[in-house]
Amino acid sequence: MKESIVALCLLAAVLPAGGAVADTAPPVVVELFTSHGCPACPPAEEYFHDLAGRADLIALEFHIDYYDFEGWTDPLARPEFTRRWQGYVRALDARYAYTPFMTIDGATHEVGSRRDAVERAIGERKADRTPRPTVSLRVAAGQATVRVDGAAAPAGPYDLILATYDRRVETRITAGGNSGRLAVNADVVRTFRRLGEWTGGALDITVKIDGMGGDGGVVVLLQRSGNGPIAAAARVAFGG
Repeated sequence: MKESIVALCLLAAVLPAGGAVADTAPPVVVELFTSHGCPACPPAEEYFHDLAGRADLIALEFHIDYYDFEGWTDPLARPEFTRRWQGYVRALDARYAYTPFMTIDGATHEVGSRRDAVERAIGERKADRTPRPTVSLRVAAGQATVRVDGAAAPAGPYDLILATYDRRVETRITAGGNSGRLAVNADVVRTFRRLGEWTGGALDITVKIDGMGGDGGVVVLLQRSGNGPIAAAARVAFGG
């Protein structure tokens, strides 16, 4: 398995500055790890379009650079996304590193094209009534304001993470295992940044997001350190 170096990529696109407040209903976070160079991934990416359109989920598509040596450099891939994928492989005790790799609330993984298994895992997370902290997110004037509330969580600490994403990206692939395909990807992660640590109580953080890539919106995750389960999440989506 290739080793990756963490890098924060700040892209040129400017996030909208209009104020918006995230929904309060607790969503399930579904992450797909994929690549334009992965021949087995297109069915999972097509299914992911359906997941991205659901109000009860936060869907994040991460492109990894693991396949770039096969003749096509995925323009959406980032080394830090590959590292997150590899971290999940270890944390979730997967038998081997594979794609399409999908995680559900960071608590379990499934092959991304196995719809029945993914839906079952989503249902199990929804049925889990374990008390959790709450996360709120507000985006206004080029800044994101995040608040976490809750008693000290067991098996902490937790990482507070901010991500930005593009709603839709089309790419004509001209080499590699998917040569000739027009890839249409949804909710593609462009930046991914750890804001700090939470160990309980109230936490407020405001960060500047002007200059970060992502025309789809902003997401915050509260995740047990070391690629553990996601305890809470919130999203502000841009546009209609």
